[in-house]
Amino acid sequence: MSDIPNLPRRLAAEALGTAMLVATVVGSGIMADSLTNDGALSLLGNTIPTGAILVVLITILGPISGAHFNPVVTMAFAMRREIDATAGFLYVLAQITGGFAGTLIAHAMFVLPIVQISTTVRTGTGQWVAEAVAAFGLVFTILAGVRFRQDGVPWLVGLYIIAAYWFTASTSFANPAVAIARALSNTFAGIRPVDLPGFILAEVVGTMLAMALASWILADSPKPLDTLKGAE
Repeated sequence: MSDIPNLPRRLAAEALGTAMLVATVVGSGIMADSLTNDGALSLLGNTIPTGAILVVLITILGPISGAHFNPVVTMAFAMRREIDATAGFLYVLAQITGGFAGTLIAHAMFVLPIVQISTTVRTGTGQWVAEAVAAFGLVFTILAGVRFRQDGVPWLVGLYIIAAYWFTASTSFANPAVAIARALSNTFAGIRPVDLPGFILAEVVGTMLAMALASWILADSPKPLDTLKGAE
């Protein structure tokens, strides 16, 4: 008998994990912005909780669903045939749904209007290049981490995101589900809905580049362990 969790449990884990991730991103942004007028301190207050919650979520939910919490991560493993297309599609729906829930929960906790539309402008070549770089680095970190240090993947991802918040001009969304969810929050973490297509396209491009490089540079390395690939 297979010990792989069934699909409903895996989808629930993906929705829960993405909800908690988005609630952390949006909630910590609201908290940081309310405590200081210093933009650098606000960003730091947004960065550390995001990296920390990723370590927690990947550690506790990884054994259930693979802890993707991100459509481009699911896309990468689907293209590697390590999660089937139907499950991958449902993963993405669960991630987007969970992201919406996380935003609404964050607003409720801070007694803000539950449904909002962001007016924060995030567009332009620099932002798109930054998102491509952010997604490239995240996906490559995951693929190489799964190959070489399975037990270190939660920390690798959390630390990468902490770094990428600061070295990318976009503050490293690197996640279409999170970007969509943040469009529904007119707070520190928001993004205008009209700016979403550019971000998502850039994230997909970065993911494809990461996969291409990983397929070459990791080709003769030891066979990867089954960490984040998701079950068939």
